Amino acid sequence: MTSTPAPRTVAVVVAYDRRDLLIEVLQALGKQTESLAAIVVIDNASSDDSAAVAAAAGPLIDLVRLARNTGGAGGCGAGIAHALEHHDPYWLWLMDDDTVPTATALERLRAAADAAGAAVAGSRVVWTDGSDHPMNTPRQKPFVGRKERERAERAGGMAIRSTSFVSMLVRAEAVRRAGLPIADYFIWNDDFEYSTRLLRSTTGVFAPESIVVHKTRVLGATDADPGARFYYEVRNKLWMLRRSRSLRRREKLLYGASSVRRWARTAMRSADRGVLNDAFRRGWRDGWRTDPRPTSEVLKNLPVAAAVERVERAARGAR
Repeated sequence: MTSTPAPRTVAVVVAYDRRDLLIEVLQALGKQTESLAAIVVIDNASSDDSAAVAAAAGPLIDLVRLARNTGGAGGCGAGIAHALEHHDPYWLWLMDDDTVPTATALERLRAAADAAGAAVAGSRVVWTDGSDHPMNTPRQKPFVGRKERERAERAGGMAIRSTSFVSMLVRAEAVRRAGLPIADYFIWNDDFEYSTRLLRSTTGVFAPESIVVHKTRVLGATDADPGARFYYEVRNKLWMLRRSRSLRRREKLLYGASSVRRWARTAMRSADRGVLNDAFRRGWRDGWRTDPRPTSEVLKNLPVAAAVERVERAARGAR
């Protein structure tokens, strides 16, 4: 009796100036117990030889070099659009270039998603010492129905409302309905907005048996001292609460209050209040006075521009 082949899964890796880690990530992807159909690497205008090491990493690699750094949000959107255009995936597996999956990460992630009937699944993310990484903790679905909760639990996981780009598995059909990440976010809250947008109309599961190692420099949560990058946290969260359709009204109240508490903790822990206060003021100003541009506009004049426009246009037609 022959077994049914696994559906096509395409990994999307966003790379920027971390060539040694990128090598490790690509090697780990090549050793998965469930084979990938392709690995799309988006090189975000790296100043090191990340693109060269990706190009030399084997036949599964489909390298796309961007002429400018579009951040994690733009890189992920570019990679998704390119994968949909060229590789006909059933699943997309999204990650950064410091995300090293264990050998069974994909197999167990997809198994949990299938068992839970989920369109989105997230791995357990640990740091280099094996402890859970607080930066990538999935949010449990707060108003989950009994059937969805029990099905996720039978799959060995938990029903979720959001998950991280550090190992997010998503059905291609869900992407075609929801569209791409908002590239103008650049960094921070891009995966929160995107996963909650996907999960507003689909179900998701946290799969603790699927393990990836997030090789950040230090072990810390999102309220660790971010310095000037705090600008993106504040601006993007306001953009999300004001403009995104990803959250319902009561969820915006819930997560908005949570953000205020986290900002207060960030301020208390900051080693340079002046830098942090300046970032907060600028983020608050721009979060209220501006709106994110369409992803097709942010990524125009890049090799993926046509694919991005097609994905976004199809998603608009599906709403």
